[in-house]
Formats: sequence, structure tokens, C-alpha cells
Amino acid sequence: MRWLDVLLGLLGLLALIASCPAIAEDYPSHVVTIVVPNAPGGPSDLLARWIGNLMSRQLGQQIMVENVAGASGTIGTSRVAQAAPDGYTLLMHNITFAAAPLLYKSRTYDPLGDFDPIGLVAETPQAIVAKKAVTARDLHELIAYIKANQQTINLADAGRGSASYLCNLMLERAIGASMTAVSYRGMNPALNDLLAGHVDLMCDQIANTAEQIKAGNINAYCVTARERLRQLPSLPTCDEAGLPHLETSVWVALLGPRGMPRNAVSRLAFALRQALHDPALSQQLAKLAITVVSDDLATPEGLRAFLKVEVEKWNQTLKAMHVTPE
Repeated sequence: MRWLDVLLGLLGLLALIASCPAIAEDYPSHVVTIVVPNAPGGPSDLLARWIGNLMSRQLGQQIMVENVAGASGTIGTSRVAQAAPDGYTLLMHNITFAAAPLLYKSRTYDPLGDFDPIGLVAETPQAIVAKKAVTARDLHELIAYIKANQQTINLADAGRGSASYLCNLMLERAIGASMTAVSYRGMNPALNDLLAGHVDLMCDQIANTAEQIKAGNINAYCVTARERLRQLPSLPTCDEAGLPHLETSVWVALLGPRGMPRNAVSRLAFALRQALHDPALSQQLAKLAITVVSDDLATPEGLRAFLKVEVEKWNQTLKAMHVTPE
């Protein structure tokens, strides 16, 4: 009887393993969905589609991108956090992922506790830009202009918790000024109003502003990167221009709900790294001043360590600027 009990137990265990597709050897056995918690057309969405296509070739299964926008990305992100951890529902999110939960009283997800990191994907710096009517010729003159007129200056962003919102906070903290925030539903309408002169300043990723800067339609003062950009060689870094602590990037990462099988995470991370090595992808991203990350960051371990630093950085910044959850 004892041997019979052991045999039945083993058979039950084998049946359980066979019934779970996430830990089966043939992962993935059907379509994988990458949720992008932003509207279609933005850098995160484009990255998800380009990289998803390349990863699908490596995995041998289709990868579908689904846009679930709203509430600074927390709606789509929460959906992934609550999804079955089987490796078939993933999240591709940006810098907002680390900060958004700190901005809302009802935290719908924990960026460090509710997800399994797969790998960092890419980064792009931001630029401080102003409407053409602003006469400041460099960052020093811009800072003087802001301090003299901060009560009347409108500072545009793409919504609470967005990359532009966070960069604006860092700018205000660095120069010791407070301007009037004007939030939009996305960066395109904000940039359009800057071009029309309806708002004064903004901090936005180079992927969105480079063409307008090159065309001379807006004034650019510095880029939040360690080195000057090949696409805009005359634009100084913020360090060079006089703001040494204003260094930040809009990063994009791939994650899944906590508890995914290890073999699924490993396969996804490997497929991601292979995708990032694609020369055509690098050339396409270079046009947008987006840089793919090194292999050590495109790993679960690399992303986990990176996220810890990012969450702490934004926690300190939001507290220093007396930003309270709503």
C-alpha cells in the first residue's frame, strides 16, 4: 500500500506538471501578450512592437502588443501584476513604472514586489526646451529668467507621473524654483502647445523633441545625459551647462507578474538580448536617440538592481519637492 501511495503521488505530480504550460518544456506554446500601459505611437509602444517582433522569431511564437492606457500607466501595469504568472502576459513600461505608485494613495502595485524582472531594454535622455519667444540664450540665462518670473511661467508635462513630469520636478529641485505645472494627456499635445507658444517650458525625451530642435522651432538648453548626443552635437549636457545633478533618462523595461517559472523568465531574457543585438533595430533606434542597453542590464538580475536604485531616487525626489499622493 505504501508503494501504491508513492506511485499515485508521483503520477499526480507528473499530471500537475504536464497541465501547467508555463513550466512545460515547450514554453511558449501559444501567443504571448506584451501590455504597454500607454497610448499607441509613443516610444514605449514602438519599442514593444519592434522588439516583440524580433523576440517572436527567437521564441517561435507570436507576440502581441496590447495598449492599456490610463492613470499614468497604473491601469495597464496593475492588470499585469494581477495576471496569471505563466509567462504569457508581460509588461513593457518606462520610467513612470518606478514613480507612479508613490503618487497615489491607493497604490495598485509594488514595482519591486509584484513583478519578475526580465531585462532593461533601452534608454533615451531628455532635453530642457522652451518656446521660441523665450529670449534666454543659454541655461544660465534661462535659470535667471525662471527665477525672476517663476510665478508666471507655465511648465508643461504629459501628466502626473509621466517622464516629463518627473524631469520637471528634478529641474525645479536643481534650480530652487517652483513654476506652474500644466498637465496634458500625452506629450504630443504638450509639444504642440509649446510650438504654438501657449506654454513656456518643458522637459521631454529627445525622441520627441529632436526634430523640432533641429528645425529651430523651439529653444533647447541642455540634454540630461552624461555625454553629448551624436544627433545634436551642439547641445551641451546639463552638467556642461551648469546643472551637474540633472542627469536622468527615460528607460524602458520588460517585466512579468511575480512568480513566473524560471525557465520562462530565462527564455524571455535570452530572446530579449538577442533582439537587442539586431543591427537594424539599433539603427532605427539611433534615429530617435534611443540606445539599447548592455547585456548585463538586459537580464533579470541587472533590471532588479536598476529598479531598486530608480525607486529610491524618485522616492527621495518626490519627498524633497513635497509631492504628496493623491
